[in-house]
Amino acid sequence: MKTFLLEVITPERLVYRGQAEMLIARGTEGDLGVLAGHAPLLTGLRIGVIRIKGPYPEKVAVAGGFLSVRRDGVSVLADTAERSAEIDVMRARAAKERAEARLRAAGAEVNITRAEAALQRALARLEAAE
Repeated sequence: MKTFLLEVITPERLVYRGQAEMLIARGTEGDLGVLAGHAPLLTGLRIGVIRIKGPYPEKVAVAGGFLSVRRDGVSVLADTAERSAEIDVMRARAAKERAEARLRAAGAEVNITRAEAALQRALARLEAAE
């Protein structure tokens, strides 16, 4: 199977750089898969897990950003990103529980949008860590 160069980059660091056979990501318009030779594309990313298929399969939890497909490779420019091995599962579970508690409280002082985003980030981290 053909491969392409994939980079996952945050404002702080290069999270992943390597050859991939396929990338599966959660775009703003739905899930999408990218193979070598894919047509050029620029799309927003939602909070979720990027699955990298290839010689060294990997899962990366991302919290928004952009996916750029070019002839010379694919770049994920993410607000935050964590490889599966970097995720502290206990911390992610605690964040999930805090977000769920905030959503249950749902009073005037609770920012529902922020609590839902925190829950989505925690769930993505837990899914990537599986």
